[in-house]
Amino acid sequence: MTEFPALLPAAPEIFLVCAALGLLLFGVMRGDGSTHLVGQISVLVLVFTLILVIGHGDGREVTFSGQFVMDPFGRLMKSLVLVAATLTLIMSLGYLEREKLRRFEYPILILLATLGMLMMISANDLIALYVGLEVQSLSLYVLAAIRRDHGRSSEAGLKYFVLGALSSGLLLYGASLVYGFAGSTNFERIAAGLDTGFYGLLAADVSHAFGIVVGMVFVLAGLAFKVSAVPFHMWTPDVYEGAPTPVTAFFSAVPKVAAMALLVRVTMEPFGGLVPQWQQVLMALAVGSMVLGAFAAINQTNIKRLMAYSSIGHVGYALTGLAAGTEQGAEGVMIYLAIYLVMTVGTFAVILCMRQQGRMVEDIEQLSGLARTHPMMALVMAAFMFSLAGIPPLAGFFGKLYVFLAAVEAGLYGLAVIGVLASVVAAFYYLRIVKLMYFDDVLETLDRQTDDKMTAVLAATGLFTIGFFAFPAPVVEAASAAAAALVGG
Repeated sequence: MTEFPALLPAAPEIFLVCAALGLLLFGVMRGDGSTHLVGQISVLVLVFTLILVIGHGDGREVTFSGQFVMDPFGRLMKSLVLVAATLTLIMSLGYLEREKLRRFEYPILILLATLGMLMMISANDLIALYVGLEVQSLSLYVLAAIRRDHGRSSEAGLKYFVLGALSSGLLLYGASLVYGFAGSTNFERIAAGLDTGFYGLLAADVSHAFGIVVGMVFVLAGLAFKVSAVPFHMWTPDVYEGAPTPVTAFFSAVPKVAAMALLVRVTMEPFGGLVPQWQQVLMALAVGSMVLGAFAAINQTNIKRLMAYSSIGHVGYALTGLAAGTEQGAEGVMIYLAIYLVMTVGTFAVILCMRQQGRMVEDIEQLSGLARTHPMMALVMAAFMFSLAGIPPLAGFFGKLYVFLAAVEAGLYGLAVIGVLASVVAAFYYLRIVKLMYFDDVLETLDRQTDDKMTAVLAATGLFTIGFFAFPAPVVEAASAAAAALVGG
């Protein structure tokens, strides 16, 4: 008789899917007039889901026939995803009202995308990984094209869908190869079969190990698309620019954190015995992402496209820590993701405040003279720009410090040097925005910000970015415990 799976480890996901389906029924019955109420309830749902994640025990629990795992790493990364999803949804509500984009499906799609991300983070099997990835992706395709009457939004959704389907094909092909040569899709069984290491296998088994490596490369390529690492980045600038700004804010923070978490788990757990093989792949992705992110953003005039290339560069920095293949590297990636998430959400909160006579503007030049007309907004934006550039003592400096130190400790000196040089180049376009705000004349005054929720998001993210150096312990200790459980467990 089949044993009934333990449901408690998956309680956050179960609650989230039930709430999303309930809100969907409510929205269908009430129509688009329920958008604001559904949005507010969705925020509460995300907050309660976060409480369920944080309130779970400290150990490692596996359920659903070994396909789902809940451990300290999963708890930390799920907490980051839920915090980012909550903040971006709060930022979206005012935008939906102002732009008259009253579609109750919007917050529900956010919930379903978040559900997929939570499933990805807890995946302990290649099949579970794919299911979570597709639940997330299908929701994101619709979100990108949610403004059906807007040409650029429809184009963004179509490009994301076509290229997303390609990446899913790569990932599935890789998973089938791994299953064919390893004989299992379960992470623990794959890892157990590779305990002897690639070069320690008997000659008769080398072909099997080679097949697993090829499959792993395809899986990593599929995941590299989800984090928009070079050369799988081509969708990012167009989708970021074409999607509605709150959707771009969501894309830039939440799915990236979830996909990076999945990448960390996949490399460290099932393929932990193949570090020399996947290290080469991650180093190539990291170098390409850092260099392209640094140079391609220099000539951008649209701030959303600039943030797209910026996010590609930051993915490269995070991959630098992961390429180390050590517990310290995994810890550095988690700290970096936590800091990146806050900086990005805060920056997009400022972008959402860029309105002139009630309409959204995206031209970087519109920030000219912001320090004279909106001094507090300019101050917070300057803090985010300095932090994204990695200038001490702001939070972004410490994020890069942890990943570069991990690379140096692992002997990847060249990778660390390239990362530092790319940061210097990238500082140009971040500092250019600060120069526009403080030293250029006002072109046209931005509207006064009256949204209290947006003000609260700006204050919270700004304080974290500026004050991280004084209170780093909570983030560092949580990341250290999660990395120890992931690598040592």
